[in-house]
Amino acid sequence: MKGSEPYGETWVYESIVGAIPGLHLSNLQAIAIQLAIFQTGIVVLALVYGLWDAVLPGTVAVLVAAVGSGVMRQFGRRTRELDLPEPYRRLLFGSSIEVVLGILAFVALVTHLFIFDPRVSNQTLLTGLFGPNPPVPAVFLTLLILWDLCYRIGTSWWGAVVAFWRSWRYSFNPETASRLRRLDALNVGFGLMQLVMVPFLLDRPVLLVAVGGHVVAVTVVSLAAMATLRIR
Repeated sequence: MKGSEPYGETWVYESIVGAIPGLHLSNLQAIAIQLAIFQTGIVVLALVYGLWDAVLPGTVAVLVAAVGSGVMRQFGRRTRELDLPEPYRRLLFGSSIEVVLGILAFVALVTHLFIFDPRVSNQTLLTGLFGPNPPVPAVFLTLLILWDLCYRIGTSWWGAVVAFWRSWRYSFNPETASRLRRLDALNVGFGLMQLVMVPFLLDRPVLLVAVGGHVVAVTVVSLAAMATLRIR
């Protein structure tokens, strides 16, 4: 990402990274920095507050978010390399709907954590991880990581929906259609990768259904997009 793509031709995440003056990061560099910052925070908080039970689920969440970052950058770069209809590119990147979907998912998650979960469980997800008096820095870092996850999930869902619309609306030459199918498969792969979070949600049925339902929805819609791609 070198900041050379025109406005409206990138994900919001890419635009933020590319807009930092003097910072030109490769995919691996950006992911490495993301991993280092979040994982260092997790380990430091575990040392300070003795929150070792939270290290494994926190690490898994950070890894999923980091993979999501890599998928987004790969998806964006490979899409911009193709000669695609302008309405599709504008809808995919320029609308910023992935941010809206991420915000909705995050607000729903926060509502679940702080309102719904305490009403139905004697031990909420947060108290299960951090004890009866969760340290403020640990909750702050947790919400930051969860926002990162929700944004990647929103992007994955939006990519699947727009891909299905693209396949219904347009036809492509064989080479472009093949490359678009690979992009859709990349999105499916990221969705399936999110299943690594399932073991930590087995006692949280609402979150379990939410994550599983999202993965199923992205997979079904993306496969439908791949199957209905028309060749001209």
